[in-house]
Amino acid sequence: MDTKIISLDDFEKVDIRVGTIIDASVNKRARHPAYKLKIDFGDEIGVKLSSAQITTLYKPEELIGKQVVCVINFSPIRISEVKSEVRVLGADTDNGVSLLTLDKRVLNGKRIY
Repeated sequence: MDTKIISLDDFEKVDIRVGTIIDASVNKRARHPAYKLKIDFGDEIGVKLSSAQITTLYKPEELIGKQVVCVINFSPIRISEVKSEVRVLGADTDNGVSLLTLDKRVLNGKRIY
């Protein structure tokens, strides 16, 4: 694995925030199984949409209320009918993607450093 070294300035350009999933449903038209997520990032940022390929390890009803870690300043991409505005972060496992979560609740919109 060739790890690319970046500067701290480059890392600080990536805006990583905590949000709470308030709605989750199947993204029926996605090429690969995915969920359409509505994520609340608090008053300053608001609610954003995402499409996430996390169907192997999670059911939609399990996701409601879960706090997740997301990149909020990538350019939006269209995944079927969903304009995915944020990138939900997770780690690939042998059984599917496991979401990055927090062990304590924090305010929606808090920045990850």
